[in-house]
Amino acid sequence: MNWIESLQHAINYMEEHLLEPITIQHIADQAHLSPFYFQRNFALLTDVTVAEYLRRRRLTLAAHELVHSDHKIIDLAHKYGYDTPESFSKAFRRQHGIAPSETRKHSTSLKSYNRLVIQVNLKGVEPMNYKIIEHPGFSLVGIKQTFSYEDGENLRKIPKMWQKAYHDGIEDQLFELNNGAISGILGVCVDQSELQDKQMEYWIATAYNGDTPEGLSHLQIPASKWSVFEVEGPMPASMQNLWKQIISEWFPSNSYEHAYLPELEVYGGPNVAPQIWIPIKN
Repeated sequence: MNWIESLQHAINYMEEHLLEPITIQHIADQAHLSPFYFQRNFALLTDVTVAEYLRRRRLTLAAHELVHSDHKIIDLAHKYGYDTPESFSKAFRRQHGIAPSETRKHSTSLKSYNRLVIQVNLKGVEPMNYKIIEHPGFSLVGIKQTFSYEDGENLRKIPKMWQKAYHDGIEDQLFELNNGAISGILGVCVDQSELQDKQMEYWIATAYNGDTPEGLSHLQIPASKWSVFEVEGPMPASMQNLWKQIISEWFPSNSYEHAYLPELEVYGGPNVAPQIWIPIKN
């Protein structure tokens, strides 16, 4: 089963168990991925989190049943995973723009989110500039924060972490310290779900050889083979588009697998193209 087939298998599992209290661990197991990497790849490919996809699909089915049956709202609320009619009504209004109690009284348009089918273009419309390198382990120093990746919290909070690092002068400090294997500042994603459920660690760091400076933390990156991609075009959209292209085109059309070590985004400074470093194995 390839990368995309495994994601589709997990989506099919979600659809088959929409009315059950499934967990992200159950879903990720279907794709043979960790919860962190499954949620990350799913969000990159679909622009929606797993939790939001499940909410949208359940509320789509709930709206259809509300219109075409005489079931009580309280029964539908419980059927589609809500503890109270009030919480169901709030979520229903957020998606459909109307309360459940009003839906049967008035003819109105409801939002329908259909079952997701992932389709990819293995030919690749746009060229991808990359190289395969083998690199010994190297040391990073920087700042780190722990985020939950449940419901996309990490996607909302990591940009704020970068903003604070810029305003606090951390970025300038890291550029000055940079004396290691990679030039520039790095954004580093570290999966910590084995330590705590739905948790990841994010670093803003630089490659550095020497004693860890006061106020910063140390991270050791193991030796690995890497696929290094150059980012072309205006940021940040070009970075996100390349991530999608890597997942939807590059991995399905190559024999490499993800090595499940930390991934790196490398920002080399003015007039230097950013890069994405992905650890791989044959």
